Amino acid sequence: MKICHITTVHPDGDVRIFHKMCVSLATSNDFQVSCIVPNCETRVESGVNIISFSLDAQNRSSRIRLASKKALGLAIKQDADIYHLHDPELLTIALKLKKKTGARVIFDSHEDVPKQLMDKIWIPSYQRVLISKLYAIYERFVCSRLDGVISVTPLICNRFRKFQPNVEMIANYPDLLELNILEKNRFSRTICYVGGIFRTRGIIELVNAIDKIEVRLLLAGTFESDELKETVMNLPGWENVQFFGQVSRTEIASILNQSEIGIVTLHPTQSYVEAYPIKMFEYMASGTAVLASDFPLWREIIFQSNCGKCVDPMDVSAVRASLIEMLENSTVTRNQGKNGLLAAKNIYNWEKEFIKLKAFYSGFAQHR
Repeated sequence: MKICHITTVHPDGDVRIFHKMCVSLATSNDFQVSCIVPNCETRVESGVNIISFSLDAQNRSSRIRLASKKALGLAIKQDADIYHLHDPELLTIALKLKKKTGARVIFDSHEDVPKQLMDKIWIPSYQRVLISKLYAIYERFVCSRLDGVISVTPLICNRFRKFQPNVEMIANYPDLLELNILEKNRFSRTICYVGGIFRTRGIIELVNAIDKIEVRLLLAGTFESDELKETVMNLPGWENVQFFGQVSRTEIASILNQSEIGIVTLHPTQSYVEAYPIKMFEYMASGTAVLASDFPLWREIIFQSNCGKCVDPMDVSAVRASLIEMLENSTVTRNQGKNGLLAAKNIYNWEKEFIKLKAFYSGFAQHR
């Protein structure tokens, strides 16, 4: 079976699209896999045929128009059995692709896009509700006519099931082998945050919370702006921070394996509250205890696994108190880390999700 993954937004080497989906499929020997992605080198890597195209758009609207058109042309040439679309803008070519090729076309909704649009600062606030509603209508129109939808949380999947009968949840859980390749060498009173460093992901509250307590924060990622970086670096709590910037996946594993606690205190935005944050599951998969925002979906996972604590992410005093409690009770905290690793091995891992992905594809073959 020939599978063609398409993205016009995600970078070359994206962890979910390339390393988890494409490479896993290619190495299983049951599929021929290609991946269309802009602005990289056309090549074969890890058994995946990577097909690139040049994209130099001046603004968001021209990028969407040009990228989708170029991706459509390249996709048709692949003569695939299944086309797997990873970006909302690709819905504009989905029905054309299905009509021109006669192949199966599926949409992979990585987020709840209508809710995510409500948090986009580049959209004027007075336009967000209208744009969100218009997108939801268009998404429903296209996806109801496709062959299937994949998404990453139960809530998003249930929304799609209202108009598309063939929906599968393929969560973005971590690869256990990737995060457990190093010997554990946890340092006392060491915590970490790994990922994009945004204001809405709680970086200001976190750095304020660690002011005047004995702790070291290992911080890895890229700030969303130079302004935010300057603001955070001028906070008193910054003296407790060891900043790495953007790091490799191997370096991420090293940071996680040194830390007692992984932080995921994101703000209660519409898109975060119902999301599955990959960093939370990566913390668990590395055996690191979790301090997370007290959202119902997250609380259920953390309490059932007994792998950490939940806290109001907007309350600096509460974040500080929770950190102190976890740091002062190191034995309990490290046991919570072990519980998280056990839950990751049993439930929250890519290996189990990949079995579901293969079965989803194979279902199309059975109904030819």
